[in-house]
Amino acid sequence: MEANRTPQTAIVILAAGASSRMGSPKQLLKWGDDSLLNHAIKTAIDSKGSEVIVVLGANHKLIQKEIHNHAVTILKNTDWKHGLGKSIACAVKYILDAKPITEAVLITLADQPLIDSDYLNDIIQNFTPKENQIIATAYDLGKNGVPVLFDKTYFEALSKLSNDYGAKQLLEAYESLVKTLKPPLKNVDLDSKEDYEKLHNANFKIK
Repeated sequence: MEANRTPQTAIVILAAGASSRMGSPKQLLKWGDDSLLNHAIKTAIDSKGSEVIVVLGANHKLIQKEIHNHAVTILKNTDWKHGLGKSIACAVKYILDAKPITEAVLITLADQPLIDSDYLNDIIQNFTPKENQIIATAYDLGKNGVPVLFDKTYFEALSKLSNDYGAKQLLEAYESLVKTLKPPLKNVDLDSKEDYEKLHNANFKIK
């Protein structure tokens, strides 16, 4: 890679789920003065990503109305009920068709508010195009997951994903090529109302 050149990296925010355990669209839950989804979008825009893509599905009309006037591409995944894999495939198909110069895709979630733009930049800066790299986030117990970056060489495989297993099958199939990074703050997925309230109250004073 040319010195000081930032790779063309599309950041994909997966936000298509129905949030059944939350009782309301998780994407619109308050995070400080904003929503979880708008916070995730701002984090991505503030990074060195070349483009930000948001994949919506369940409640897409309601959620899209609440997205601020950000410079993002919004995609509707009509197969959102079939899981994360379909949302990843939806985004990567768009990239293959509309953004052929893209060198990597960085997959993130709307419900990981402790991930910041500095960490996304760390992932991007650790990436070298055309070396078949996968850069994943390290979790406890030796597990790897999102945010995760895939080199362009994996785009065809990503565009064919079709289940809730997401991209884990690629992480396992190409384990020897996976590099892991750890964010400064422990990464937290907000899967329940209790998870959300605990984390929100820990980060913002209750008025």
